[in-house]
Amino acid sequence: MWRAFFLAIGITLCIVGAECLGLERVTLKIHDSPPAVEADPFSPTPAPTFGPRKTIAIQPHTPWSLMALGAVVMLYAYDLPRRMKG
Repeated sequence: MWRAFFLAIGITLCIVGAECLGLERVTLKIHDSPPAVEADPFSPTPAPTFGPRKTIAIQPHTPWSLMALGAVVMLYAYDLPRRMKG
C-alpha cells in the first residue's frame, strides 16, 4: 500500500513539473460563495461570480525541481519493500 502511495505522489510531481515547463504564470479564479436566497427553479441559473484573482509566477527552477523530486520519490518507492523486510 505504501509503495503505491509513494509511486502515485512521484508520478504526480513529475507530471506537474512537466506541465510547468510550458507555463509562465498561473491565474486562479476564486468563486464567490453562492447567495443564501433560494432561486426560482424555473429561472435560468445565473452565471457564477468570480472573486479576487491570484496570480502565481513560476520560477525557472520550479519545473526541474518538481520533476527531480518526483523521480527521487519514485526511486524511494521501489526501494521501500527492501527496507520493510530487513
